[in-house]
Amino acid sequence: MSQAGEEAATVTTPATKEGHSYDARNIQVLKGLEGVRKRPAMYIGSTGQSGLHHLVYEVVDNSVDEALAGYCNEVRVTIHEDASVTVWDNGRGIPVDVHPGQNRPAVEVVMTTLHAGGKFDENSYKVSGGLHGVGVSVVNALSEWLEVEVRRGDKRYHQRYEHGNVATDLTELGPAEDTGTTVHWRPDPKVFETTDYNFDTLSQRLRELAFLNKGIRLLFTDERSGRSHDFQYEGGIASFVKYLNENKTVLHPTPIAYAKDKDKFSVEFALQYNDAYAENVFSFVNNINTIEGGTHLVGFRAALTRTINSYAERQGLTKALKDISLGGDDVREGLTAVVSIKLPEPQFEGQTKGKLGTTEAKGVVESIVGEGLRNFFEENPAVAKKVVEKCIQSAKAREAARKARDLARRKSILDSGSLPGKLADCQLTDPALCEIYMVEGDSAGGSAKMGRDRKFQAILPLKGKILNVEKASLDKMLSNEEIRTIITALGTGIDEEFDADKARYHRIILMTDADVDGAHIRTLLLTFLFRHMRPLIERGYVYIAMPPLYRVQKGKDVRYAYDETELAKHQEEMGKKGVTLQRYKGLGEMNPDQLWQTTMDPEHRTVMRVTLDDVVEADRMFTILMGDQVEPRRKFIEEYADSVRNLDV
Repeated sequence: MSQAGEEAATVTTPATKEGHSYDARNIQVLKGLEGVRKRPAMYIGSTGQSGLHHLVYEVVDNSVDEALAGYCNEVRVTIHEDASVTVWDNGRGIPVDVHPGQNRPAVEVVMTTLHAGGKFDENSYKVSGGLHGVGVSVVNALSEWLEVEVRRGDKRYHQRYEHGNVATDLTELGPAEDTGTTVHWRPDPKVFETTDYNFDTLSQRLRELAFLNKGIRLLFTDERSGRSHDFQYEGGIASFVKYLNENKTVLHPTPIAYAKDKDKFSVEFALQYNDAYAENVFSFVNNINTIEGGTHLVGFRAALTRTINSYAERQGLTKALKDISLGGDDVREGLTAVVSIKLPEPQFEGQTKGKLGTTEAKGVVESIVGEGLRNFFEENPAVAKKVVEKCIQSAKAREAARKARDLARRKSILDSGSLPGKLADCQLTDPALCEIYMVEGDSAGGSAKMGRDRKFQAILPLKGKILNVEKASLDKMLSNEEIRTIITALGTGIDEEFDADKARYHRIILMTDADVDGAHIRTLLLTFLFRHMRPLIERGYVYIAMPPLYRVQKGKDVRYAYDETELAKHQEEMGKKGVTLQRYKGLGEMNPDQLWQTTMDPEHRTVMRVTLDDVVEADRMFTILMGDQVEPRRKFIEEYADSVRNLDV
């Protein structure tokens, strides 16, 4: 529980019990930022890696807000080797004069007081990402230490805080050549489960900000690895859409883009269709990525469906559909789009701002998007016709898929009550306790079935390579036996019927051979899961099994090596005399006991969880690896060929 101002109160004794008093002495008053340290997840979502990254977002958002106000064009973010982070900007600099109500320097008030900041004053910021005014003070509260340097009025100022408390007075350091703010902090390891920042996750956010604010330069450096990025895009969100579609075959070379201000809203969108089947839409409010959508996204989708339907009917293009109508899924198939709105005081659902709740946004966005699309279609009839024809093809394919699904269900293929015959299911029914191995080949599948713990481990052998869904329509996909088997085994359904909550297993483990074919099969499976069951990856349900590459035996001493380094270590310890070395070229070469001991026993196995650290780059990677264009794939192979290890060819 938090209160506006400097104090928060919590009740430490929930109820009066016999032998215990309950009076004013049981009321604990948390002063300053103590409430944040006591309940950090209330402010940053979690104390895991996502919350750790949220600290960076809060500070960077403040710098970008300066850019939105027209006072900043460069932001630098640096991760240091000691897990500390520096964010530098060339904005106006946080005010350092004495706050009239607090009798303290304004920068100190901002750093140590919840709900204090310039975001509440419309004269300072018309729009802002850090609207709740708790951002940088929360970062301070959850840091082991934080130092701020302000360049303002031709002078440099410095102040240090420890665990959210003032450690030094604000000190003048000397003259300044420019203006701006530098915040340097180290997250408190006593608060966070990890202080290991993910470069790709932060890169995605900074790249988004550069696209959303045309012209701003964002430099990102990771001193731990030496990796760096320099993001700057003059084309804004139209450049964002072109970037997302870079390796795809597009229907029209130039994205459809439109921007307009209405009332207190500033709305812009850009979209472009490609010949693929996945929808790729990103929505933002005041530069905040609203990953759960909200009213603005609802308005965008409604305008898209209505405008395309209206244009198709006026042009007589819907005759080919007969009794089929163009639905939302049809007009969004193969769509890549970015919707960005800015407004003062948006209403988010929670401090992490994942979903917009401002009701007026739906109508405003729907009106502006509809206007922009109508204008473009009237002025570019050739492109409009291509878009409508793409949507009509999608509608026909979706109807064919529905019929295929109904037929399959009548044959009990997709009926959740009838599991595929090749699935060796587990005995437990609680998904949280169950795991399924998708195994390459019947031979390895047989060993896995015999070696598993049938209480909680299910085995699904796969016959050869599944369909490449990157190039397949939904009806073609559902006609593929292996795809249907996977859908039925997982229990989630597919397409509009997909429901991650119905997943029958919370650990989906891909187990393939360590050769070219095995890598290809694993990539095909990951492509299917990413394109059609992404929430399973986002929830952390998908893993990759890591079977050993070598078996080293000397007498009764048997050891397994998972890479060349481990093999060399075993050989050095065991010597060369009397040692038998076996190189596993496939899972089928391992007997059930060996497969259990090395790859399936939770006590000893190694599995790698599949995570989505950068959705944009993941999308690009699957397009490169599994799409139609050969040249990007050739470049990828040339670039990363030297990095491949332990792959049989």
